Amino acid sequence: MRPPILDMEMDKFKEECGVFGAYSKDGMDVSALTYYGLYALQHRGEESCGIAVLNNKEIQCTKGMGLVTEVFKDKGKLDKLKGEAAIGHVRYSTSGDSCECNAQPLLTQGKLGSMSIAHNGNLTNANVIKELLEDSGFIFQTSIDSEVILGLIARYAKKGIEKAIFSTMQAIKGSFAIVLLTDTQLIGVRDHNGIRPLCIGKINETFILSSESAALDSVGAEFIRDVEPGEIVIIDENGLRSLSYCERTSCETCSFEYIYFARPDSVIDGISVYESRLRAGEILYDECPVDADIVIGVPDSGIAAAVGFSKASGIPYEIGFVKNKYVGRTFIAPSQELRETLVGVKLNPLKHVIEGKRVVVIDDSIVRGTTSKRLVDVLKKAGAKEVHFRVSSPAVKYPCYFGIDTPYRSQLIGANQDVEEIKESIGADSLQYITMEGLLKSLKKHRGFCLGCFNGEYPLAPPTEEF
Repeated sequence: MRPPILDMEMDKFKEECGVFGAYSKDGMDVSALTYYGLYALQHRGEESCGIAVLNNKEIQCTKGMGLVTEVFKDKGKLDKLKGEAAIGHVRYSTSGDSCECNAQPLLTQGKLGSMSIAHNGNLTNANVIKELLEDSGFIFQTSIDSEVILGLIARYAKKGIEKAIFSTMQAIKGSFAIVLLTDTQLIGVRDHNGIRPLCIGKINETFILSSESAALDSVGAEFIRDVEPGEIVIIDENGLRSLSYCERTSCETCSFEYIYFARPDSVIDGISVYESRLRAGEILYDECPVDADIVIGVPDSGIAAAVGFSKASGIPYEIGFVKNKYVGRTFIAPSQELRETLVGVKLNPLKHVIEGKRVVVIDDSIVRGTTSKRLVDVLKKAGAKEVHFRVSSPAVKYPCYFGIDTPYRSQLIGANQDVEEIKESIGADSLQYITMEGLLKSLKKHRGFCLGCFNGEYPLAPPTEEF
């Protein structure tokens, strides 16, 4: 029997979004810069993307469904976006439907002039604010909570742009990394818990804001620092200044940024994503040793942990799967029947590496368990003598409310089965997860982290009806 297709991301938490912004005082092509920045952030969202550019107090926006290279395959689209500042967005829908009307950046005209926003995260009090705004006459054009932010800024317009943004940030709850264009400024904001990442870079006289530092590297920018929790960064012709819209709280960065979402070459809040994954693999062996012949990692985010496991154990690391780099994260076969028939479209096992071996396979997480079961099945069909599954994060038991598309708790295998039951469900010879203590050790905890999907303890309350 041929093994089933391995469409890995079917059984993963889905990325939130990625944001990028640039303000240039020396004539740099900000639209091209933003295009390449978004290209470097493509892993954070593959459904839609867009770029908005500020030119002489007017903002133009181009966006569409698809990858960055697809939406801007006509070079003329970029050529028309000229100006002194730009923001961009790549999206995976966490709130609102997946359609072009919900693509970002969003653009509006009002008492404060032109304004455009790109947002990564999720507001937990969006519904009650939306009702309040609708009662006061605001008409929504989309179904995403990013428009709620724009609506609230418009509500406070009499205060002036900076005070309006300040008041808006104090009113909204949830997670957010925001880049905003006004008719004279590029503004960046990070939520007061710092759940979603945002950093600052610079190329000569051009300031850059980005979800990840890897995008700064990609465009040749120097990393300056991370935007702090509760900080508003304002960039204009006078340079960069900042203010805080709330009392400083401890940083509660999403732990899944390090485990899965972020690029391994990013550094978030002073922690290298690659090194944290490598350490997780080393700790995983210390906590969950096993006798085996080879260690393999599930591409891509399981590879660094597999290398760490190999280093700690002395068990040779091998490439066990070949990934089809032309199949994107959104790949879905036309039917379930075809999905079960196609072989190796996403991942193809290297049979000569696996056959007759006791294999340790390292993955970053188990969500529903369907992919883990398929992985074990494929490895055994490729001739693995034993398959020992190791996971570089604790068991996922709770949903995320802060910008990640997660299943209901009833669909999370870790919430409904113990480790032994999950081992039986996926068909592995053994199964172990890294402990919570091990995860925090891998992150060299010097600040806080959001661990809600593991322990149900969130840095702020889940969705509420309070305003």
